[in-house]
Amino acid sequence: MRFLKLGHLPKLKAVTVTFVLFNSATLGFNVSANENSLISANVSSSEAPDNYRPLSLSQAISIAIEVDPWLTRSELRQKAMIDTSEAIDSLPNPVMSIGLANLPTDGFAFDQEPMTQLKAGVMQQFPRGQSLAIQRQQLQELAQQHPLLRQDRMAKTKVAVSSLWLEFYRAQQIVALIENDRVLFQQLAEIIQATYSSAVGRVRQQDIVRAQLELTRLDDRLNTLMSQKEQAGGQLLEWLSNGNDWQLSSSDFTRYKRVSSELPLITSLAPSVMSLLASNDKQHLAQKLNSHPAILAIEQRIYAGEMGVQLAKQLYKSQWGVNASYAYRADDQLGRSRADFFSIGVSFDLPLFTQSSQDKKVSAAVREAEAIKTDKLLALRGLIAQVQSTWSQYQRLLKRQHIFDDSILVQTREQAEASLTAYTNDDGDFSEVVRARIDDLNVRIDVLNIQVNLLKAQVELNYFFTTEQSSAADHLGLNNQRHEASILTSEVKVGQ
Repeated sequence: MRFLKLGHLPKLKAVTVTFVLFNSATLGFNVSANENSLISANVSSSEAPDNYRPLSLSQAISIAIEVDPWLTRSELRQKAMIDTSEAIDSLPNPVMSIGLANLPTDGFAFDQEPMTQLKAGVMQQFPRGQSLAIQRQQLQELAQQHPLLRQDRMAKTKVAVSSLWLEFYRAQQIVALIENDRVLFQQLAEIIQATYSSAVGRVRQQDIVRAQLELTRLDDRLNTLMSQKEQAGGQLLEWLSNGNDWQLSSSDFTRYKRVSSELPLITSLAPSVMSLLASNDKQHLAQKLNSHPAILAIEQRIYAGEMGVQLAKQLYKSQWGVNASYAYRADDQLGRSRADFFSIGVSFDLPLFTQSSQDKKVSAAVREAEAIKTDKLLALRGLIAQVQSTWSQYQRLLKRQHIFDDSILVQTREQAEASLTAYTNDDGDFSEVVRARIDDLNVRIDVLNIQVNLLKAQVELNYFFTTEQSSAADHLGLNNQRHEASILTSEVKVGQ
């Protein structure tokens, strides 16, 4: 009581709140370092054992591509088409025939009549024109689309896994931010409670209620974020699953796994590509996108469609066949020898009454080939629209990032410090302190969201400008990480 009467409690309030102010200020301009250390401490102590390493983005992509059954299916279908093309380019099997001709019915004696024969023959049919060679080439063209489809699949896998990994990272980092600010709000609530209990200062009961309310709201936000984190972890698990770990649920993943607390390095677009996007030249952009694996795969279908037109035109040609036979005759009943017979001939059909049918088949093949060209046009137009939309979003995010870094982040930090300083000097309202702290937290969350959305947009832009050469280079790089990915798979218990 003597301590209170001497007026030391306001000084104690000022010192304590200044300590809170110092703690909050140290987070304002060095958010990343504190977030990383906080997440590492929290995860190592509560979420995962020490022997589990955080999952980086590159490792997640490597594992997803390693265990993707779609790629295996594509390889099998390509090999099946190649085997079929080799099998189809061969003549049909010759047809053998053995028969007894002109056997008399009055005695069924083989030597009774001179025309009675034991006949053996063979017949070989030949395809129309160059049908076999065209069919083989057509199947080979279709088989060549699978490597391109696999390149496109790997590029899409990179986008999907990156998006889910970044969503997991976003929730993980926001949880760290909120948990860190919750400590500050807890300290403020304790100070308010102590000041109100001592009846010193201008603390009101509504300030205590407001402090408890904000703590409750932060807890609710944490629960929502943990739900989002679990959802992203479950979706990410789908890509990291090898088909034998269905008993591993999303909650197990989020409980025992974590992602790296550092933002990944995403390869930026080439300056020439960025200049092309900035110029909004759709013609040159379409030429650039023509080298995308998805477009090249459609071109392989176009080549196969052209082969289909040539194959249909072979129907105008006749189908030829060759036949040969040997007929054995027995000696007559008087013992005189009879000559055996040998026959050979050719056969072919005359496409006279099927002219209309053949014309329709050729017309159908031509229309089907043109329809595939339309598929290419639609796919290319879709890519152009998507890349322009993503580029516009990327530019807007860059502008927002500059605004937040240059102005909003600094201003909200200054506002939080000023409101807390004013309240410390009994010249402000507690609700203003809380509002300023919430605004500062929301701004830091907005900055994190912008960073994550920028990386997601960058990954999508990289997908649009995936080329056959770049996909091959990425595939080689991923092959170099296969051993590391296999080790990581066993360490993080993915697939167990």
